[in-house]
Amino acid sequence: MLKRLNDVNDVKVYSVFDEMFRKFGRIHPGHDLSELITYMEENTTIPEEGNVYVPSVEPMELTHIARTIKGVIYGGMPIQIGYCNGRNSTYNGFEYHKCSEINIAVTDMMLVLGLSTDIKHYHYNNDDATVFFVPKGTMIEMYQTTLHLSPIKVCDEGFKDVVILSEGTNTPLSPKEKKERDSIMNNIANRNVEDKDVETTLLLARNKWVIAHPDRKPLIDQGAYPGIIGDNKELYY
Repeated sequence: MLKRLNDVNDVKVYSVFDEMFRKFGRIHPGHDLSELITYMEENTTIPEEGNVYVPSVEPMELTHIARTIKGVIYGGMPIQIGYCNGRNSTYNGFEYHKCSEINIAVTDMMLVLGLSTDIKHYHYNNDDATVFFVPKGTMIEMYQTTLHLSPIKVCDEGFKDVVILSEGTNTPLSPKEKKERDSIMNNIANRNVEDKDVETTLLLARNKWVIAHPDRKPLIDQGAYPGIIGDNKELYY
């Protein structure tokens, strides 16, 4: 599969088992993921178009592996377990969180990753991103400095991906939180602050900072900042 992905794409596709992945995250081998994978296979579907993301699914959060991930990887902090299923094939943009994100590939899939430290003046160049292939059954951790978004499919049927994050991540900002964010942004604008790296502009949801490609209208309509430079690249299989 990895060879074919490299044959049909004009960007290099690495395996998450490659040394290149180390600055973005790590592999978590040796865990029994069968409860989560079985639930995903039997109880979730892939939409005909686009993606579906569900932040929290109670039956998945009550599994034995959920307790292990909470205790060992998140140090006892509250977590949520949900999923992202879909048919995405383009970069679209990037997001990051102030916590690690765990992904479990229920199907083969690709991820496009970058570093939040490469965001300059609210903008990020797609050419700085790196593409990785994630084999089915692999559990990876992406560090909080890692830019990412939806997985990308490697077959016509699409992808299924378990997504684990600190509790509350990706949920809507409360009216009070939105008011505080907007107040900070207005103060920055009124003071003509020269530091254009103030990340409040990118805050879209709880613990979710997003930068979108200008062509990605669904993200921009949600309030994402259109700061991706370069083509909205499509990956093939």
